[in-house]
Amino acid sequence: MTIPVYTPDLSGNEIAYAEDALRSGWISSIGKYVERFETALATETGCPHAIALANGTVALHLALHCLDIGPGDEVIVPTFTYIASVNTIAQTGATPVFAESRASDWLMDAADVERRITPRTKAVMPVHLFGALCDPQINAIARRHGLKIIEDAAEALGSRRDGRHVGWDADVTSFSFFGNKTVTTGEGGAVIAPDAVLAARLRKVKGQGQSLTQRYWHDEMGFNYRMTNICAAIGTAQMERLPEILARKQAIADLYRAELAGNMFSFQEVAAGVQSSNWLVSLLLPPGIDRDETMARLLVAGVDSRPVFYCAHKMPVYRSDEHFPIAEDIAARGISLPSFPTLEDAQVRMITATLRTIVEELANAA
Repeated sequence: MTIPVYTPDLSGNEIAYAEDALRSGWISSIGKYVERFETALATETGCPHAIALANGTVALHLALHCLDIGPGDEVIVPTFTYIASVNTIAQTGATPVFAESRASDWLMDAADVERRITPRTKAVMPVHLFGALCDPQINAIARRHGLKIIEDAAEALGSRRDGRHVGWDADVTSFSFFGNKTVTTGEGGAVIAPDAVLAARLRKVKGQGQSLTQRYWHDEMGFNYRMTNICAAIGTAQMERLPEILARKQAIADLYRAELAGNMFSFQEVAAGVQSSNWLVSLLLPPGIDRDETMARLLVAGVDSRPVFYCAHKMPVYRSDEHFPIAEDIAARGISLPSFPTLEDAQVRMITATLRTIVEELANAA
């Protein structure tokens, strides 16, 4: 049997709560679990306003839209990111401006962000990849230039810096609850926002722009970005076990690093004071090692894996002749390994031993 990259742990109250939602008849976007899930998110993040949504992509689009970003504006975003970060900027009519990554943590380079600010820059979108957190200097630079901050924390629920949850210093922060995320609702997302006025607009616009006090009165263009009560029921049960899920994922990440210690593999660095959610354990293969061949051999040995994200500036729709050497190197050599919370220590040791053997064989054959 192949060890998957991810499988959700649904061993808590997920089935019971989902069944309760079904039996209640409240299966769409109204029901007690939506409120319970939003309350759990607000408590976890320390942000007073959490709004549950249909998925993490619409969470980003809603944030950009409600910050009035549109045609003529520029938004700085890392080129090394999942494509949703970039697509949602383009969907508003704004222009994504790509920034380089840092070799240490694979995240957006603050110095490069500052170099790319122009009179048209309206916002910056730091993306917290794999659970690690971006340099706080990015937000400081954005504030100094009067820019909006949308943090893409799709992979970072549970990540903290100096005890504070990711997103506390942004205008809006988005999360994803896809099936492979630390907390899942099947499909789902959310935004948090510290400002009450902005949060109210986010909540209104996600529901077709309907007034929050007058049914069927729409005084603003909106979208249908609502989460269902069934999805929220699953998420509510997941949030009950978030501390134990995070603890197990930390133990798995620590074991991977210990088993693969040495000069052969390079892991994403996690800054001092940061507690990562360790969404996916990812590493860089040695230069010259064929990643596709490595992954193919892993699969034959019963281990699934994934490449890390490709750079957005290499995609046909966003293709640019600009060169981002660090981001391109990470995108070319990065690989993600099984990281789900029920993964056993013995499986981690089997995976790491297999990976080391494959890479050594490929290196010797070169």
